[in-house]
Amino acid sequence: MSPVSHLPTLLFDLDGTLVDSVELILASWRHTMRHHFDEVPEDHVWLETMGQPLRTQFRAFAESDDHVAELVATYVEHNHREHDRLIRPFPGVRETLADLHSNGRTMGIVTSKASRGTALALVACGLEPGWFDVVVTSDAPVPHKPDPAPVLLALRQLGSEPAEAAFVGDSVWDLRAGRSAGVTTVAALWGPFEPALLAREEPDHLVPDIRELAP
Repeated sequence: MSPVSHLPTLLFDLDGTLVDSVELILASWRHTMRHHFDEVPEDHVWLETMGQPLRTQFRAFAESDDHVAELVATYVEHNHREHDRLIRPFPGVRETLADLHSNGRTMGIVTSKASRGTALALVACGLEPGWFDVVVTSDAPVPHKPDPAPVLLALRQLGSEPAEAAFVGDSVWDLRAGRSAGVTTVAALWGPFEPALLAREEPDHLVPDIRELAP
């Protein structure tokens, strides 16, 4: 039986959960650092903050808010240019979401990705926008993960209570946001993060394959 079969509302992170964008993300990160700095830090430096908005990630490398904006602009230009070549859905995602939708589940996306990138990812990976009753992106005027605000915003827009919902995500930021929001937390072990790292967050469920969420 699905670990979330008793819950009518399912919220999903996007990058690393519904779409395999790690290669795209790292390529854009390396391009940005080469363009603006003398050397490129190792990939794990960027992966450790993956799941947070770009503005937050780049703040550690920037000298000012204007510098943050320059780094983000370089990253986004490369990311959109190379997007469709490097992004792909995880196995089983389309089928599982289609099954959940056809079985009447209320579904939403809560992502630290901006609205345009979110729309591009859904189209490139064949994920129907109509499957999702709400999409909260980094453009929403609220604090972002690990703050619970975007999860709570999605629930308010859906008219759902935390006890009725689960948040499925691949990062510690997802799990912390979901736990603080009072929803059931599901660690997506098919994403890029080590299972042991996610297990330390004590999620309600550790799920190795998204197909285990199917009704």
